[in-house]
Amino acid sequence: MKPIPLPTQLRLVAAGYAVVLATAALLVYMRHLLYVNHPEDVAAAGGMYAAGDWMLEIFIGCMLLVPTFVLALVVRKSEALYAHYSRVLLGLSLTAPLCLGVLSIPAVNQGTMLLGWICLDRLLCSPIVMVGLIVSRLLAGYDQAKRLTLYALLIEVLTLALAAALLLFSAKAHRG
Repeated sequence: MKPIPLPTQLRLVAAGYAVVLATAALLVYMRHLLYVNHPEDVAAAGGMYAAGDWMLEIFIGCMLLVPTFVLALVVRKSEALYAHYSRVLLGLSLTAPLCLGVLSIPAVNQGTMLLGWICLDRLLCSPIVMVGLIVSRLLAGYDQAKRLTLYALLIEVLTLALAAALLLFSAKAHRG
């Protein structure tokens, strides 16, 4: 049996991402229609709808982990490709402290700006990103890739720890 060529494998991974993103867009649109068609229910049970939104976000994040895992399996055979993949993961992890910094601006975290919602969603997805980083770190077979994925994981963990510390400090300061 002949192995599938690398370009074909990468196209299949790209198709997997496309399917996941199309499914996510459809699910978000269906959720939007629910809000539009039943505004009185949203007003009466806002917390339940917020929990449903959060569960949808987690589901979409987990769906994105599947093609990412397959991508890591495909590129792990090539040092250059896995190094590039690791650099992308490092760039992704750098968005976490950036989002935490943006959310530290009172005009952003106390308003209804789209930027604030995007940054908050990025931080809420941090545990899912950590799962992807841990798996990528375990699959890394080259020194540079191992180092870059470790840096990405450390950035993600430290940002989440800093966010938790800021939240606890803020709550303690408001209590008196």
